[in-house]
Amino acid sequence: MERGYAATSTLEIATRARVSKRELYALVGNKQKMLITAIGERAKRLQAPTNMPMLRDRATLAQVLTAFGIQTLREVTDPDVVAVFRLAIAEAVQAPEVARTLDSVGRKASRAALRHIMSESHAAGLIAGRPTDLAEQFAALLWRNLMINLLLGVAQRPTPRAIEARAHVATEAFLHLHPVP
Repeated sequence: MERGYAATSTLEIATRARVSKRELYALVGNKQKMLITAIGERAKRLQAPTNMPMLRDRATLAQVLTAFGIQTLREVTDPDVVAVFRLAIAEAVQAPEVARTLDSVGRKASRAALRHIMSESHAAGLIAGRPTDLAEQFAALLWRNLMINLLLGVAQRPTPRAIEARAHVATEAFLHLHPVP
């Protein structure tokens, strides 16, 4: 984060981690594998819950969407995660693999989880539309301009109460836009 991805050597990372370069390669691999592993570990928190209730009614769908929204906002607005997004943007020319990794590993988990929720909802007859489109619409309602404001440093991370309120408002708006088919 301090010097950028491209400008930081594996030796510097090993030194900071207080391990040998050889040990670092044995444990994690090269710098790109380290990045993939770090993003992948964080992305696991954005997967669809394994204990998601069966989506049989709109009230349950509202609970699931709100819970998903809270979890997503809680995880992605973490200052360390925002810093990785900033790093990906800053390194877009020098090391485009950072942005590609963040998108393919990190953002993919969240998008897949939300598509799963929308697919289940569609299959249950609770909403109409393409699950991919529905997922993007919900994400847009959830995020609005929050991420860009966090990236620019013109907003602070929302409080837990503000995160809950944002997820609830996004869910209500989404369900209002998509009445029972």
